[in-house]
Amino acid sequence: MYLLPRHLTTTRLALFILAVSAAGPLACSSVQAADENGKLRIICFGAHPDDAEFKAAGVAAKWAADGHKVKFVSVTNGDIGHWRAAGGPLALRRGAEVKEAAKILGIETEVLDNHDGELEPTLENRRQLTRLIREWEADIVMSHRPNDYHPDHRYTGILVQDAAFMVTVPFFCPDVPALKENPVFFYYSDRFEKPNPFTPDVIVAIDDVMDKKLAAVHSLPSQVYEGGASGSEAFEAEVPDDAAGQRAWLIKVHGGRYAAVADKYRDALEHWYGAERAQKVKYAEAFEICEYGRRPEEAELRKLFPFLGK
Repeated sequence: MYLLPRHLTTTRLALFILAVSAAGPLACSSVQAADENGKLRIICFGAHPDDAEFKAAGVAAKWAADGHKVKFVSVTNGDIGHWRAAGGPLALRRGAEVKEAAKILGIETEVLDNHDGELEPTLENRRQLTRLIREWEADIVMSHRPNDYHPDHRYTGILVQDAAFMVTVPFFCPDVPALKENPVFFYYSDRFEKPNPFTPDVIVAIDDVMDKKLAAVHSLPSQVYEGGASGSEAFEAEVPDDAAGQRAWLIKVHGGRYAAVADKYRDALEHWYGAERAQKVKYAEAFEICEYGRRPEEAELRKLFPFLGK
């Protein structure tokens, strides 16, 4: 028998009954650790339409190639993320850019209609992200750390942290069944040291998918070749016009970011790949476990990242 909370309104009672009916007797959810085919479900949140692509396109391409289900979510629409354009037209342009990136990576994507630069960790936004994680039936959730230079990045991180517990609570957003097991939550790597530096709990060699990652990044010209909010005419003048020149520039500038990750966390690469293999890795993406979600041991991490060591 279910014990109903005191002061349960008619509306909340109806939602409760729906949630219980969907969950089944004495259960919060029918969600399993992976789908019936053993495939993982991963959802990656970025504050803007480019953040998840920059931080996790490599692992996304690897998961997708193995048949796992990946979704990128931009929590804002990026409508002020350019130095000479803004508003609805820019939001539409950036939405189209990440859709093209998703096609290249073999994943799904969604852009939420929140204004760029105005994101706040409100209850409604917490509900929105909680629903998205539940609806995706996520095994893995990724996002920014909450100590980051951009307020939208910070608040995306906080919202995902807040959702890390709420996704398993049946009476929070009872219109979407709660997850039976907490997903594993990860942070993207960053360079910020205070109040605490990034720790590479998992680092993935992405050399074999680097061309695909660069192709996805190439599909974001408003941010890559025009500089986004920090761009200028001088910045654009430095970017080559021809395809070969652009690719060389892309490898140097953006490829250099992922080469820097591999170099900075070479010791972590050795742990996952062995010393000989680690020394050959040129590009990598790194992730830190958020302690608010499930905290897996190494054996489970290798199942969640089945390409580690390969």
